[in-house]
Amino acid sequence: MPNIKVYDMRGKTVGEMELSEKIFGAEFNEPLVHQAVVTRLANERQGTKGSLTRTEVRGGGIKPWRQKGTGRARQGSIRAPQWIKGGVVFAPKSRDFSKKMNITAKRNALFSAISKKFADGEMLVVDKLVLEQAKTKEMVQFLQALNLDKRTLLVMDNQDQNVILASRNIQKLQTLPVAQISTYEVVANQKIVLTKGAVEKMQEVYEG
Repeated sequence: MPNIKVYDMRGKTVGEMELSEKIFGAEFNEPLVHQAVVTRLANERQGTKGSLTRTEVRGGGIKPWRQKGTGRARQGSIRAPQWIKGGVVFAPKSRDFSKKMNITAKRNALFSAISKKFADGEMLVVDKLVLEQAKTKEMVQFLQALNLDKRTLLVMDNQDQNVILASRNIQKLQTLPVAQISTYEVVANQKIVLTKGAVEKMQEVYEG
């Protein structure tokens, strides 16, 4: 089993932790990781464009005037495309961009991405992360102590409101509960920091 050092909030080594070979020692599968990221981004897309055709526009149920004898052109509905407030010809319609990916593939993509971070030395584990007050200054000091000067994902075993509030003004830092970790977040950030409790929960869920 691979081992990783465990740090405290001041950046000092306080021990080591054994990691699951299945989760943190998986072989990197780039096509699978790419599929997971594309699926996530596609599912976030909203098909917001759309116009109404002549069958969908309100009104126009009666013929505006008789067919012959008025001297005017023949008209069947005031909601035809040539009329003001009429329907649109070949109207653009909203599109569903969503994609599907089975659970096993999603998990394997996550294991592959997080194993890559571990293998590249871009993953850290802290014993705990607790703030007495929700101050951004304390989170900045924490990042400096661990030399986290790049875009970082912080995965917590519980949703500590002080940590969340202290982190939201730091542009390069993203906080996430361990239950919501996904391949996209792991790939989108250059470094990943997990609390010891988060690692234990991941191993309990995925190894069980």
